[in-house]
Amino acid sequence: MSMTSPLLEMEGVHKRFVLHLQNQTVLDVLRDFSLRVLPGECVRLSGPSGMGKSTVLKLAFGNYQASAGRIGLRAVDGSMVDITQASPRDIVQLRASAVGYVSQFLRVIPRVAAIDVVAEPLLERGSDGQPHMEPVAARAEAARWLTRLRIPASLWQLPPATFSGGEQQRINIARSFIRTRPLLLLDEPTASLDPQNTDTVIELIRAAREQGVGIVGIFHDPAVATAVASRSVAMQAPSS
Repeated sequence: MSMTSPLLEMEGVHKRFVLHLQNQTVLDVLRDFSLRVLPGECVRLSGPSGMGKSTVLKLAFGNYQASAGRIGLRAVDGSMVDITQASPRDIVQLRASAVGYVSQFLRVIPRVAAIDVVAEPLLERGSDGQPHMEPVAARAEAARWLTRLRIPASLWQLPPATFSGGEQQRINIARSFIRTRPLLLLDEPTASLDPQNTDTVIELIRAAREQGVGIVGIFHDPAVATAVASRSVAMQAPSS
């Protein structure tokens, strides 16, 4: 596969919500939206709130079903999978190997220790049925990431649901960066972080780009956007 082959292709994507509890009101969030992301670039989605930035990320991750259009994700075997037509099982496999997502909220199973939350992606089984890494090695790698993101060792055995917002976001970042995937979707990854941890995340994003990871992100902090983005796509409200 050529290094110029896109990791993500969104073509003519439309997303419409029907608000059933508000007299079937129809809300067009995206209309005829297109985006192409290459390895090693970081595309910033910019614009005011309500323009559909987070919707783009959720569509690319398969959390939302597009109302129309095509969304191609590059699988690890080099094939392009249209996730608007893919089965739930295929989407799960793509998430395990081809695309990661850092949302603004950490969703985890209650009572699972933070170190195990971070290690989990390394324990996922590949197409050969084998885990990416053995449990002891996965926990050691998780410990390294928790240390890098300044999570005190005293918290590692506690469930992240008990953590502060900034600590939860760092768990989210560690969990998403611990296993390299070709495409990474970032929704305000530094929103709850102090300056020191923000600098660490900037370093992680830059390192990922150097490894050829393609990134689509929402960065409301202009300094972060300037530090990591290679180009920006201005989002606009759909025309009527």
